Amino acid sequence: MTRTQRLLALLQLLRAYRYPVTAAALAERLGVSVRSIYRDIDTLKTQGVEIEGSAGIGYVLQSDYHLPPLMFDAHEVDALMLGLHWVMRHTDPQLEAAARNAVAKIRAILPDTLAQQITYPSLMVAPPGNDSRLRFLADIRQAIHKRRKLELVYADKNGAVSSRRVWPIALGFFEEARVLACWCELRQAFRHFRLDRITQVTVSDEPCPQSRYRLLKAWKHAEGIAQAKTY
Repeated sequence: MTRTQRLLALLQLLRAYRYPVTAAALAERLGVSVRSIYRDIDTLKTQGVEIEGSAGIGYVLQSDYHLPPLMFDAHEVDALMLGLHWVMRHTDPQLEAAARNAVAKIRAILPDTLAQQITYPSLMVAPPGNDSRLRFLADIRQAIHKRRKLELVYADKNGAVSSRRVWPIALGFFEEARVLACWCELRQAFRHFRLDRITQVTVSDEPCPQSRYRLLKAWKHAEGIAQAKTY
């Protein structure tokens, strides 16, 4: 059992008691030391869980307690705002609106001291220098989400123009370019197309014959990209 799982188990266990329960009893139920229970109780309290009691007496969850809203520290707020402001400036209007809505929701749950970091941010995001990188971004995202093929007109670095039918997999946001990773029917291989070199996009009604998960897994294997761990 991870510590996060143990904290959740402890919270659920406390909910089952109407009267104070000792740390020793909690430790026995969870199969951990009494000292671990004391540390976990302190952690839950710092996260906003309303627990009454003390060592030697016992602990009880307030009867009107409900799971607290998400809470962030100052560094987490900075990280979230930097990321969301980047999305506002470097993506399509739909994602920009979604990022603004997310900022409003985060602001609503923060205490005034942290909300000021949103009103008066200390980290800034520069505007995009090449708007052509944003062209067709919304259409491509739609095709990825709906698992639809795309028909592209693309000019390579030498100016040679070609038409491609592709199965979109993912979008890469690099410093100097936005890149579509996809399976190309013409080349029968995975290919990458810079958005600023795409001159025309049509979202087809024809579905991709494979799931995006399978395509993404195969693309990562082909590119030698290790599967990221999830926690």
